[in-house]
Amino acid sequence: MLFFPCLWWLTVPLMVGYQLARSARRTARRVFPVRPEGYVEDPEVLRVQRVRAWTGLAVSGALVAGFGGWQDVADAQRQFLDRLLFAPWFALLSAAVVVALLFWAARPGTRRAMRTRLWPAGRSALWYFGAWTLLPLLFTAAGKGMGLLPTSANGWPGLLLWVSVMFVCWAPFWWVIFFLCFASGPALRHAFNLSAVHAALPALVTSVLVWVFAFLGLSAGGLPPGPVPVAICAFLGGPVSVTAVAWWEIHRLRQRHGVRWRG
Repeated sequence: MLFFPCLWWLTVPLMVGYQLARSARRTARRVFPVRPEGYVEDPEVLRVQRVRAWTGLAVSGALVAGFGGWQDVADAQRQFLDRLLFAPWFALLSAAVVVALLFWAARPGTRRAMRTRLWPAGRSALWYFGAWTLLPLLFTAAGKGMGLLPTSANGWPGLLLWVSVMFVCWAPFWWVIFFLCFASGPALRHAFNLSAVHAALPALVTSVLVWVFAFLGLSAGGLPPGPVPVAICAFLGGPVSVTAVAWWEIHRLRQRHGVRWRG
């Protein structure tokens, strides 16, 4: 930007945006650390998960390119946005169900230990869903605040007032946006830090969540494009492969780290 004087006016907004993003990232990493308590990092499992994810993406793209039309592309985009919007809420519901079942199956002594570790996970979930709830409220408040400004700025004092009000109105909204961007990946990957309660919980929640989204996509858009046998295989391939990888991860936790369902 230094070589283009016409873009110098972007310097201050970019600096302010950088500071907001940095503050939001610091908070997101504190609430949702990359390696939360109880998380067991298995490089081989991570490698298989990446391969499965890229393979699923390639297969979906090949089906749409080979058998689909523009309507299928639009449906795929709509389903992606729906998952992006509803994934946190379904993840919370799935996590609550899985935790309740695991808590019911645990031994009495294990239940007491799990109960003490539930609060930190619940607090991180409150952070995340509180941010989602604040987002429309902050957007509405920012719009109302900007509507109170005069339509034209009179000289430098008016311009300074306009910039100050705009910052006060929109800075909280963009901070929450940045927080959600940095927090969503670790929050969903580690099921809201539930590995501190039980090391197998993130894999279990992932298994439940992928089947929920599969049947929601089936009810909303039907089978993937293509011949019926291929479409059925594509529909079942995603959740079956994710579930297989998740249970393999749990098996490795049991074999290598002594993780037990009730222990």
